[in-house]
Amino acid sequence: MTAEQRFLLLLILVGAVATVLGLVSKRARLLPYPVVLAMAGIAVGLLPGTQFPRIGGGVILLAFVPGLIFEAALTLDQPELRRRILPVGLLATIGVAITVVLIGVLTHLILGLSWASAMLLGAILAATDPIAVITLLRRVNAPGGLVAILEGESLFNDGTGVAVFSAVLATILSGAPSFGDASVRFLEITLGGAAIGLAVGFLGLALLRFAEDAPLEILATLVIAYGSYLAADLLHASGIVAVVVAGIVVARYGSRIGRLHGPQLLGFWNLLAFVLNAMLFILVGAALPATTLLPVAGLVAIAFVIMLVTRAVPVYGLLALADFRGASIPWAWRHVTFWAGLRGALPVALALSVAGMSGVDSRVSVIAYGVVLLSLLVQGGLFAPLMRWLKVEAAA
Repeated sequence: MTAEQRFLLLLILVGAVATVLGLVSKRARLLPYPVVLAMAGIAVGLLPGTQFPRIGGGVILLAFVPGLIFEAALTLDQPELRRRILPVGLLATIGVAITVVLIGVLTHLILGLSWASAMLLGAILAATDPIAVITLLRRVNAPGGLVAILEGESLFNDGTGVAVFSAVLATILSGAPSFGDASVRFLEITLGGAAIGLAVGFLGLALLRFAEDAPLEILATLVIAYGSYLAADLLHASGIVAVVVAGIVVARYGSRIGRLHGPQLLGFWNLLAFVLNAMLFILVGAALPATTLLPVAGLVAIAFVIMLVTRAVPVYGLLALADFRGASIPWAWRHVTFWAGLRGALPVALALSVAGMSGVDSRVSVIAYGVVLLSLLVQGGLFAPLMRWLKVEAAA
């Protein structure tokens, strides 16, 4: 099979998977599509004798992540988010820091990873991806406050989590990893990304003022999403933070100039996010076949348990600070928030980006990918029974 034929096969496979998932999502109300995507990725990795095009981790981050992040920012319920900004802010900042440190310490002590590689694994797994459960919550008309907490945490901790990842990776590659160096790099990367996101976002609003129809709006938002990431990446700042900030600026102020509410625009971004998710898991399934997980299956299982334990600490601890009496954040919401901390597309992209990188333990990318698969299959698969048991549907 030639390279061109393999590329065409990849496109056909992605289209087929997307079609099947579309049918499944209509017929199975409580089956999150990322769970099916994870299964598809495993199946692709097990196909005998099939060689798909291998794409580097840097290309994965540049091609896939900005679209996924920008779509989440566009569809964010900002009025509800402002009412829940305290718990969201705590989870996306202090919560991410606690998660990175706890995963790093425990994987170092239990799995025997070096401090640098353990902290890098913690940074990869710090970003949650509860898009699957958000879809389920909306289908059962779950409380808007709960959806806002999950959406806001996912969006913002994508930015802070990747900034921590970039800082840790940079200090590892410098040859002299240290906590102080990583902290300084984190501040530089985060603040730089936020500044670039603001600049690109407001420049994009000026461009949107001249967009008279949906195709031009779509093109303008594509330029904003990928332009903000590229500008930050070129300036060695956080591209994810830039995309998050640019997306929020466009979503907040775009409505004031009469833009961004067309069904064509939002429909395009929903479809793009769906296709990007499908393609990402297939590419990663080909680059990191499930057979590579067998030698580290025990480490993956332990790392998954560590991830769950470290998720409980910030969720229950920080939400207690935000609402000690449980008046605005009921206990059922807290349990759902804990279990909804699925890891998905972004940690997978980060894991692939460090695969085979000099100075990084080769087990980090494989363990991270295995933990993401377990997270999607176990947490995603058991989420519907958990909702029924906690009577979240009735609370709606």
